[in-house]
Amino acid sequence: MIELKNVQKSFADLQVLNGVSMTIQDHEIYGIIGQSGAGKSTLLRCINGLESYNGGEILVDGEPVSVHDRQSLRQLQKKMGMIFQNFNLLNRLDVYDNVALPMKFWGMKTKTPEAKKKIEGLIELVGLSDKIHARPRELSGGQKQRVAIARALVLDPEILLCDEATSALDPAITREILSLLQEINRKMGLTIIVVTHQMEVVKQICERVSFLKGGSVLAEGKPEELFVRPIPEVKQFLQEESGHLPSDGVNIQLFFTNESSDEPVITMMARELGIDFSICWAKLEDFRSSIFGSLVINIHAEDQQKVCGYLDEKKVLWEVLNDVD
Repeated sequence: MIELKNVQKSFADLQVLNGVSMTIQDHEIYGIIGQSGAGKSTLLRCINGLESYNGGEILVDGEPVSVHDRQSLRQLQKKMGMIFQNFNLLNRLDVYDNVALPMKFWGMKTKTPEAKKKIEGLIELVGLSDKIHARPRELSGGQKQRVAIARALVLDPEILLCDEATSALDPAITREILSLLQEINRKMGLTIIVVTHQMEVVKQICERVSFLKGGSVLAEGKPEELFVRPIPEVKQFLQEESGHLPSDGVNIQLFFTNESSDEPVITMMARELGIDFSICWAKLEDFRSSIFGSLVINIHAEDQQKVCGYLDEKKVLWEVLNDVD
């Protein structure tokens, strides 16, 4: 659906995107994550043609995104709905007319039976049928974002772009909005790109994710792969440390994936090998209803070989953090 090849973007002397490459598949929920200033929102605006880029190539359905070809760009933009952090609703319009706004921009009638059925159906889809004539000032933040989602869908896009769409919402409302996006992905088959700095967002809905820092992609893969066994830059982003580890013995970090997280490997290992060890640090997290995590154990140096052999046998990923005699 979307392919980026070595995309470059700068503002004067400031390099914002530095050789970004990624491929986003049809019907995928794809996350782009990183700190503020990493280039996430600029990248999203380049994908939908709101920003030009200085080098590389962006293809949507095989068609290049170019701000210089206004007619082709306009047709590409019709395929892409966009949701913003601050909702961007017009206060003078009610819910119905806010949802209908893109149709008006494209010269479509919004009061015909067909248009009313479509608009009312989208308002029902986002759970706001009882608010159809309410003004934005009468809505909560979560309800405003639901209106924005319905509006983004009114032109039947193939792609939904979400720029920090849940950053202004509390955790409970965020989960509701993310569940709604998953439902839309299933029912309508849309490709969804989520730009965020919120870990909970990518853990709940994203099938793959890219981590941006300084305008470059430093890591890409499934969220559980990036965040359960993170590279140093991702670990720093997560502000995650395994604490003060013992300075004697051997500290081993175990990584639990879908294949190994359901087995009681630790108790089995203690029983079958007849060894003692300490658990120094542990973390388990829910990724799209699958449990992944890691923990650090401290063992005696003389037990290292048989412990590592046992973990290999059970297909548990591991690494030695330090080895002190």
